[in-house]
Amino acid sequence: MAPPSEPTPGARRPTAAELDPHPSCSWVELTVGGMTCASCAARIEKKLNKLDGVVATVNYALATATVALPPGRSPAELIGAIEKAGYTARIKVPEAVAGPDADDEGGDGGDGAPDPAAELRQRLRVCAWLATPVVLLAMVPGLQFTDWQWLSLCLAAPVVVWGGLPLHRAAWTNARHGTATMDTLVSLGTVAAFGWSLYALFLGTAGAPGMTDHLSLRASGSDAGDIYLEVAAGVTTFILAGRYFEARARQRAGAALRALLDLGAKEASVLRPTPGGGEREQRVPIGTLVAGDRFVVRPGEKIATDGVVESGSSAVDASMLTGESIPLEVVAGGAVTGGCVNGDGRLVVRATRVGADTELARIATIVEQAQSGKAAVQRLADRVSGVFVPVVLALAATTLIAWLVLGAGPAASITAAVAVLIIACPCALGLATPTALLVGTGRGAQLGILVKGPEALESSRGVDTIVLDKTGTVTTGRLALVAVVPAPGEQPAEVLRLAAGLESGSEHPIARAVVGAAESQFDRLPPVDGFANAQGLGVRGQVDGLAAAVGRPGFLAELGMPLPAELTGDHRRAEAAGRTVVAVGWEGRARGLLVVADRVRQSSPTAVRELRRLGLRPILLTGDNEHAARAVAAAVGIDEVIAGVLPAQKATVIRELQRRGSSVAMVGDGVNDAAALACADLGLAVGTGTDAAIEAADLTLVRDDPRAIADAIRLARRTLATIRGNLFWAFAYNVVALPLAATGQLNPMIAGATMALSSVFVVSNSLRLRQFTPTREVTGAGQPEVLHRVERMQRDLLTSARGHTAVDQRTRHRRP
Repeated sequence: MAPPSEPTPGARRPTAAELDPHPSCSWVELTVGGMTCASCAARIEKKLNKLDGVVATVNYALATATVALPPGRSPAELIGAIEKAGYTARIKVPEAVAGPDADDEGGDGGDGAPDPAAELRQRLRVCAWLATPVVLLAMVPGLQFTDWQWLSLCLAAPVVVWGGLPLHRAAWTNARHGTATMDTLVSLGTVAAFGWSLYALFLGTAGAPGMTDHLSLRASGSDAGDIYLEVAAGVTTFILAGRYFEARARQRAGAALRALLDLGAKEASVLRPTPGGGEREQRVPIGTLVAGDRFVVRPGEKIATDGVVESGSSAVDASMLTGESIPLEVVAGGAVTGGCVNGDGRLVVRATRVGADTELARIATIVEQAQSGKAAVQRLADRVSGVFVPVVLALAATTLIAWLVLGAGPAASITAAVAVLIIACPCALGLATPTALLVGTGRGAQLGILVKGPEALESSRGVDTIVLDKTGTVTTGRLALVAVVPAPGEQPAEVLRLAAGLESGSEHPIARAVVGAAESQFDRLPPVDGFANAQGLGVRGQVDGLAAAVGRPGFLAELGMPLPAELTGDHRRAEAAGRTVVAVGWEGRARGLLVVADRVRQSSPTAVRELRRLGLRPILLTGDNEHAARAVAAAVGIDEVIAGVLPAQKATVIRELQRRGSSVAMVGDGVNDAAALACADLGLAVGTGTDAAIEAADLTLVRDDPRAIADAIRLARRTLATIRGNLFWAFAYNVVALPLAATGQLNPMIAGATMALSSVFVVSNSLRLRQFTPTREVTGAGQPEVLHRVERMQRDLLTSARGHTAVDQRTRHRRP
């Protein structure tokens, strides 16, 4: 089994066929520590793939190595190979085993490892406080006092030595293995600047009382009176800031799995036999459940695990798993899924799948595989480091030798070489990504758009297709009464009033929608007496002295109130449109129908037009039937619809679109969307959705407005363009300045000042993102026209030619 040629760090996770062609191979997943750039991941991959029979891929973003291990080899050999390369490794503890709180123990970052972001944050805070006065004293002559240079030395020393220790350690590791990265250049540049400053202070004239910095364009020749402590301290601090923000973005990669696991129940009420032949309830941890156990689920509780209902009936809220707002009616013999919330009935469930076999765990696995397969962003600085760093080192050495050969003194030669290293220190390169990312994400937060990291920016550039989950994204995700259909001779207002009075005794989501609509029309609802709830069927009782019932048409038929022919056709048409319909009757007759549906968001049509303007092809994705999906799509202006998709199939739909050559963005809000969000080229989660969907996505829309989707993509593209511009000018600065430094046209002080100016330019360019403004196609007077049109389309789909009464939020009036 030959290793693949030139494996790419952070690339997609190999398929089983690629990594495990022989049944005897086993999977091993390792957590890798010490990687600082993509070239580190490439080096580890090469080391692992050199082992006979081993095929490995290393994901820099997740700090993991996924390996197909042939028989005869042990994980210890893999760990040994990684450690010989200068990194650390250990077998990854699965989330399902470690538990959702494993990361909290000891304040680590998971698997017992120290939290890299916390360590960098501590170093950054200390270095920022120490480096700021050093930079100010060097750059502002008016602040320089007698012996100020010695204070600068005391402040800069801990920054360079302690603050830059991770950089120096990485550079030393690289040197031991004959390689060089940006860490090498940063370490050499800061050490050179600091070392020259020590030489000038102790052996030159820089330590004399009353010394002041003097700025001159050319190198000062034999003068050893200049110090560059501000360069050493400033560069170290800037690079630490960039590493910290990068670590924060990487740290969130595994949060989706923890969010998924947190959705499950922690305990279950298991039925245990008693000596007398009866049963008693016993609360046990969820991890002790086994297939075949019978457990009780009370109203409002989470279902402990996947199973089959043995007794009882209820409306189960599966929105956290499916994203669909309409509850599922379950009765004896029906299947239920762990993590869903029981509604208003007591259920006795027999467990059929537990632990890693449950639907929730299976979705978690899909998310993990999808995230592992997403390519990490390859920063330009890392991609060119293999060429840039050796070139700079060679240029510095060549400069030193050339000046010595040409007869210049050691001071002049060292000054020119130090200028080369300082001018090439990648301060602007280190700031290019984090400053643009910070400003862009800060502006996005003001607009209700959260960007997880630079991966989202890179992905936004090539997206050409956007898949919109229907419920909670295009629609509100909340049930509302959209139409009252009276029987011949009945008044719609009376049908709604009596139905709402009866439903006021129920907590069912449909009942809440009916009561909410009635409360906006009537000052008070009639009281109900003798209220009775038939689980999963309907309710009945006395309202205004009338024997009334609300529920399924079959339930009313059993009570002697079958639907008349006129209402039967209306019922069929409304259900064909994907709406939920309940019948209302009193005194022995069915009096009308109540149509409940998930409303289309008012801004969805405008959002779809904005997406088309960005060159995106919108597709509506839903688990609803074709008729319901087409109705919503027509209302918002979407032509392509993929309906009837099961929760676990959504990621498959995304992959199929990608296989056809599309670069796909996915927008969703439910747990069932998490895998699709993770495997899409760009994932956007609606902030009103579940934590799992939000954590799996690249962009989160906090604003409850689908128009934010287009704004998010525009902002991501603008931020990416700013990053690329920053990197271009940072490299252009090096291309121009390096020859000047090598020929002695710049002394190290000017080199440091020029480097600082390049950083100021990068920061200023990034700050332009604060001016980003969202665009709105329809504003002011045009907005109501769009809303009227959407409402009109909905009513046309829900009402028949007989002129039923549709519930319209804009024209409701209270009863006098």
